Amino acid sequence: MFTTTGSRGLYKAPVSKSLLLIPSAVAFLLTVVFPQYQSLFLYNLQAVRQEGQVWKLGCGRLFCLDLKDTFCSSLLIYNFRIFERRYGSRKFASFLFGTWVLSALVDVLLAEALNHVLHLKVDILPSGLLGPVFALFVPFYCSIPQVQVTQVLGQFPITNKSLVYIVGLQLLTSSPVMWIIALSGLVSGMVYRSNVLRVQSLLFVPKWVAKSCSYFLEPLFVGTEPTHESAVGMGATLDIQRQQRMDLLDQQILLSQFAQMRRNRQQQVGLINWNRFFPSLRHRGRNHNLAQPQQPAQPAHPNPTDNTPVSEEQVALLMEMGFSRLDALEALRASNNDLNMATNFLLQH
Repeated sequence: MFTTTGSRGLYKAPVSKSLLLIPSAVAFLLTVVFPQYQSLFLYNLQAVRQEGQVWKLGCGRLFCLDLKDTFCSSLLIYNFRIFERRYGSRKFASFLFGTWVLSALVDVLLAEALNHVLHLKVDILPSGLLGPVFALFVPFYCSIPQVQVTQVLGQFPITNKSLVYIVGLQLLTSSPVMWIIALSGLVSGMVYRSNVLRVQSLLFVPKWVAKSCSYFLEPLFVGTEPTHESAVGMGATLDIQRQQRMDLLDQQILLSQFAQMRRNRQQQVGLINWNRFFPSLRHRGRNHNLAQPQQPAQPAHPNPTDNTPVSEEQVALLMEMGFSRLDALEALRASNNDLNMATNFLLQH
């Protein structure tokens, strides 16, 4: 799994779940069952300019009329659910609403600029909630740390963010004019994230709307809490499958250790290096003649402060994502300075 999106599933992401279910279902109905109604949801700029059908800017930007666009945008929304978990459903919905409105204005401006400068007339753009999807690439690029996973042919690095960019590239190339939607989404994402002209105070989801949706709609889209027993991907060989299972068990052990550290933080004199008591399964599998495990420290002799060196650059990256310095230090120490693992720790606790 290349992308860093925390735990699997849609737990604590009701807005993301609703954006996956409702638009996908409507897009399927409009494409397969009721194609005669597609004209109502066509993103027709010509109708907006010449006939004054401003409502097309709304209806034409809600549901995709191409199943390939629906599939790619759903994959991206699923990966971007990390922001709803981190910042909350209301702030996430406010970002989507703000960029949805801003991208409509940028779409019209770009189409008019192409018509006047290059004499290129653009009448119809791809339909769907695509502007906010491309806008989410802005916080994804700025907030999620990039960690190299492997290399292809020994030269091309593959990171934890590569799969998301590949899906975005596939969506970008699905239509000759999709670049207009992508550019307007990126511009609106940068404007909203930077709060240019205090746009965040103008375009947001009111508290009463968020509370009403939380009361009436959230029970319909609430996700179940993920279990610790997640399915393991099948490898090409038996060795790869075994390695995947060992990696999963390692992650579960480190997660439980980190949770225990956070519960006992105020009672402890210093932080404990849990790796002294729980060596990684990979290390245990390769070394058959292990020494006897150390005995736990007696209550009368508390453990000294953990002096495991931590990279300040990695601490700064986690703090930029909104975590406190103390939590960032704990996560990096518990994960042996693995930034990818530490990010998962903090997102799941």
